Amino acid sequence: DGEGWEGEGVVEKDEKKKIYHLEEASIRGHPSARRNLGIDDLRNSNEGRRFERAIKHFIIAANLGDAESVDMIKQIHEMGAIGFEVYAEAVRGYNAAVDATKSPEREAAEGMWDKMRKK
Repeated sequence: DGEGWEGEGVVEKDEKKKIYHLEEASIRGHPSARRNLGIDDLRNSNEGRRFERAIKHFIIAANLGDAESVDMIKQIHEMGAIGFEVYAEAVRGYNAAVDATKSPEREAAEGMWDKMRKK
């Protein structure tokens, strides 16, 4: 199976390479790569350990400030597949990551940016 791309021939998908690069990016702290690993594990979660691993990926990504991972955990919680405490842990981790990025310097820079855009 391949996918066409803008009239260029067919590009074959290499699932092993995709996972390898997602894992490498995750190790280096990329939250979206971590979330995508979770999504991949969730899709292949007919084995129980893949589901648990998916949840761990989402929690780690949430702890890195990835809001979409919090949303994923919320949806899984609303389906009844995980408890409230897991969802609460993800929200706390996300909030801590967002709070860690706040600083007076950043707020001052955002204020200057807003003033420049209004001109």
